[in-house]
Amino acid sequence: MNGISLTTICLALLLSCACWAKPNGSKNKKPKQVVPAIECDVRAGKINLPEFIVKCPAHCKETKQQVYGTGVFASISSICNAAIHSGIITNTGGKVIVRKMAGQNIYKGSNSNGVRSLSLPKWRESFVVSVGKPKKGVIYPSTLDYVPSRPTYVKTAGQKEAKPPAATTALPMTTMPEPTTATTPEPTTTTTTTPAPTTTTTPPPPPTTTKARAAVHKVRDAEMRLQRADNAAVSQGNSHPYLASVAAASSRKTQSGQGKGFSQVFRGGAYPNRYPQRASAGLRRPEAGSAIRRPPSSPVGPVPRSTDSDGNRRVPLDTTHTRVEPVDAWKPEVNLYESGFNVREQEPVPRALEPVSQGDPNCKVDLAFLMDGSWSIGKRRFKIQKDFLSDVAQAINVGVAGPMMGIIQYGDDPVTELSLKSYSNSREVKSAVDKIVQKGGLSNVGKALTYINRQYFSDANGNRGGAPNVAVVLVDGWPTDKVEEASRLARESGINIFFVTIEGPDDSEKPNLVETNFVDKAVCRTNGFYSLPVNSWFALRKAVQPLVKRVCDTDRLLCSKTCLNANDIAFVIDGSSSVGTGNFRTVLQFVANVTREFEISDTDTRVGAVQYTYEQRLEFGFGQYNNKGELLNAIKRINYWSGGTSTGAAITFAADQLFSKSKPNKRKIMIVITDGRSYDDVRVPALAVQSQGVIAYSIGIAWAAQDELEYIATDPDKEHSFFVDEFDNLYKFVPKIIQNICQEFNSQPRN
Repeated sequence: MNGISLTTICLALLLSCACWAKPNGSKNKKPKQVVPAIECDVRAGKINLPEFIVKCPAHCKETKQQVYGTGVFASISSICNAAIHSGIITNTGGKVIVRKMAGQNIYKGSNSNGVRSLSLPKWRESFVVSVGKPKKGVIYPSTLDYVPSRPTYVKTAGQKEAKPPAATTALPMTTMPEPTTATTPEPTTTTTTTPAPTTTTTPPPPPTTTKARAAVHKVRDAEMRLQRADNAAVSQGNSHPYLASVAAASSRKTQSGQGKGFSQVFRGGAYPNRYPQRASAGLRRPEAGSAIRRPPSSPVGPVPRSTDSDGNRRVPLDTTHTRVEPVDAWKPEVNLYESGFNVREQEPVPRALEPVSQGDPNCKVDLAFLMDGSWSIGKRRFKIQKDFLSDVAQAINVGVAGPMMGIIQYGDDPVTELSLKSYSNSREVKSAVDKIVQKGGLSNVGKALTYINRQYFSDANGNRGGAPNVAVVLVDGWPTDKVEEASRLARESGINIFFVTIEGPDDSEKPNLVETNFVDKAVCRTNGFYSLPVNSWFALRKAVQPLVKRVCDTDRLLCSKTCLNANDIAFVIDGSSSVGTGNFRTVLQFVANVTREFEISDTDTRVGAVQYTYEQRLEFGFGQYNNKGELLNAIKRINYWSGGTSTGAAITFAADQLFSKSKPNKRKIMIVITDGRSYDDVRVPALAVQSQGVIAYSIGIAWAAQDELEYIATDPDKEHSFFVDEFDNLYKFVPKIIQNICQEFNSQPRN
């Protein structure tokens, strides 16, 4: 008996200990920090978190993803390359903690840890990086909230973002919905997996006439055809939820007495809703003249989803000056005259699938017009100015893949009439221009130029970054304030300033000018390309085509060019026997390191290469490789030749085979790399190629002759001629060469 009691007591004690130990053990267990991995190209601004931890992969340095700033970086910088630049991680990768900050007025570039960061005048958001070891008790998010890519559609003013339900954001399938019965008295809700709205509603019982019954069947047939069009749009690649929802939106129906309620999705409620709505958009199709009723079961109402109050899919990309009509986003191939809709409501006739205007891709510019709204211009000439802007919008073919157009009206103060993202096709721009009202005041052009530089060309206004910024100033007579300083700052920010002067001052009026030669002081270059004088207002329309041709000539928009994207660079490489295979590979690595610093494309910097011994061989020409990856691979594939050393003949060969095909607005740069004295004369070929405008650099290694290096190099020699004892020290010259190229570019005259 005592044995049984002792056993029972021991078991009870053991159970109690186990119960006490369990919570204590779980309490002491530390939660594990899960570190999400990212790629080298992920920018801090693309992650919608104020502070987070990430893991960078290896070899990000080789990707040359851009970094802006030192210590504090602009949010458009690569996280991993910024961490390498700061010394937080090495090129082998590692964990990084990122903390967001406010934007800075300037970001200074520098070279650090093998990563070259660029300078940036201003950006809206910054970040700093630190070692990826969280403080005790701090747990960062285990998943990253990415900012969605900016859609190319424009959404109507006044709409607020609403998170769509799962059914509307799920990837669409091509399953057809079951047709509902026409005799159902109340709306029936049916969830489908198509990108069309998730609620389908059957119409109320129609009058028992053959004609009305036929109309109901035609409505249903039209709906089925719309569904097939939705599925076709999905199969063509509209898999993004926003694009799928836009493709699912249809025309809207409006009764004459209901226009006020429906038009409130537009700016100010001033634009009537003229487009009929599909029968399946979640509303009961009313009888003629009756008010629209929304049943309690219908989801059309103030619930969180990605539709507006009319049941139409919302189109992204907000703006305060926006008007877009859903029929432009998607126009189903359905004859609505046969679908039971009122005939008078069918304008315009629906067209084929046309998601958004793409524009002219050969004219990809962000174009802002500064229109003169001063009282001196008068109402009649102000109307001529608006007609001119409408004609320009039509001529340049506005679109998201081509030019985007905005308008600022200036008088005493500048006012934005159209931001760059307000409208995405020429027809909408023309309609908006017609509604511009003259503000009056003086002709303060200088103040307007300051405005576009500091505020207008911003990401919030639709500045795309990859497109040149162009500002065209229309001025009646002359400005009433000074333009020199404001225009200089705008040019240094990369804005290409054009002036269209109408009825400029005559000789008797020139003493009245606030600033003489104001055009030459303001425009991007003083060579006549950026100024367009017009004799009279009635001749203004004749300037449309000449102006459009100039603003679309992106190769000549020099103010948006930098020292990194405006060159034709030829490498002339010594492949003689004295170099050797191993050293030749070192030379190719040097060539690749210099090339990585430039922006490579057919419209940016182009690179060509010549290898020489006694003979010469064109390895590849300008424009043969138009992206950096292909170009670096081509450099790596160059085979060592071996032979003698005829540097003079190689320079002549480069002039004939490369620089004779150089683009007129490219800066021509030649970099000669040699390890010995040439068997032929180098002085005459060097003078000849320099007379063609080529900037020549000479790099000598080991046994290279100093006098020949100086003959080859452009004056001053000390800035263009370099010598090193060993091939392995070539890398030291990379930053010096890039610095010299950029200094020379920035100091060139404006003519």
